[in-house]
Amino acid sequence: MIMNRIFIFEFVSGGGFNKIDIPSSLFCEGYGMLRSIITDFKKMNFEVTTLLDARISYLSNYLNVDTVKYVNEQEDYITNFKKMLIDCESIFIIAPEFSNILYDLTKIAQDHKKRILSIDLKGIQLGASKIKTYEYFKNNHIETPETYQIPTSNGLDINFIVKKLNTIKAPIVLKPDDGVGAESIYYFEDQSQIHNFFKEARNQFDVNRKYVLQKYIEGEDLSASLIGYQQNTKDLPLSPVLLSINFQDIKIKNTKSDSEYLGGYTPIENYSLVHKLLLKILDKLDLSMFNSYFGIDFIRNKNDLTLIEINPRLTTSYIGIRNIINRNPAEIIIKNFSKSPEMHHLKISKHSIFRRLELKYTGEFSLKKIIETHIPKIVKKIPEIITPPISFNISNQSIHTDFSCFIATKEKDIHNSKKRLSKIIDILHKEFNFTLIK
Repeated sequence: MIMNRIFIFEFVSGGGFNKIDIPSSLFCEGYGMLRSIITDFKKMNFEVTTLLDARISYLSNYLNVDTVKYVNEQEDYITNFKKMLIDCESIFIIAPEFSNILYDLTKIAQDHKKRILSIDLKGIQLGASKIKTYEYFKNNHIETPETYQIPTSNGLDINFIVKKLNTIKAPIVLKPDDGVGAESIYYFEDQSQIHNFFKEARNQFDVNRKYVLQKYIEGEDLSASLIGYQQNTKDLPLSPVLLSINFQDIKIKNTKSDSEYLGGYTPIENYSLVHKLLLKILDKLDLSMFNSYFGIDFIRNKNDLTLIEINPRLTTSYIGIRNIINRNPAEIIIKNFSKSPEMHHLKISKHSIFRRLELKYTGEFSLKKIIETHIPKIVKKIPEIITPPISFNISNQSIHTDFSCFIATKEKDIHNSKKRLSKIIDILHKEFNFTLIK
């Protein structure tokens, strides 16, 4: 075993969904995070190994990785995960909290006595449950929206939902207790919307999952990206390193459509003010169980901040944050695991828009030709492309189909980031026949 070898696993792009068809948009963010953090650990002279879904095997060409194993449709990704663990000293896991996926993978790594550089089990247990996080915030007297677990009896209890809506006297959202990002969030303003929705869409709720009802908070969707310390205790707490505060582009539409996360930008405008307000709140919390990279979602309404949830894992914002600060985030993660942690003097000197682009290909190349000809040119021409345009259309004939890609700008301010984003979209359209859908 090589002492400086790390296994970096990202669930979505690494074979976690290898047996089912899912939208390329899901692979897009996952691969973007994988590629970004692999690059950053390579800068720290790690030997990096990873897994990759065989459907996107060609994207291994753009990973600065020493060893990659492909996960085919017939294979069990867990078996491959365990095999990759054997020859590494350290592991970094990026996975969703739902169905205990993140917890179970981390437990496997712990049982193999590996150095876990992502969040450990205790932090995952808290952050993976929205109701537990709500109770944690309330116990620490932190402003957070009213949240209730919805009883179930042959499905979600509609009477309970209507009763709480009338009691709260404000719009509400329903979402999975262990949900990730904007997954399955539904917004309601009155009881007629609730009754109509459940008549049409009752089957959209997974009977094996718990759901919560939460008061809807109006304002800007923001997130904080932080790195905690490994040698952290309740008796001698070390405040986590606040990397940046990010704007999140989240669309909560209506009762007939799911919510959607497209990306965001970092840092936010009025950063100093929000930074000061947020630090006052974080000082009230014991965050010692979050011993690596994690995120906190919150809402800003003027000078009021309302904390929503904790994400006990690497988040999509990482793709942009690494472009704006004067330190390698992977270096901070490693140094925060040392027995003599140091203070980090961070400076934000750039601006990054990080977002998924949904594209329609209008040219005449087959998918195979696009992969062989267009993709290498796009990656070379546009260095901001983190995930090249991908599609799971299996036809090799001439296609007009949908693609997803992920970009992250690196400019001096938000004006120049927007200008560069427009230029990227223009290049994709004029030179490669990709038209922006959203």
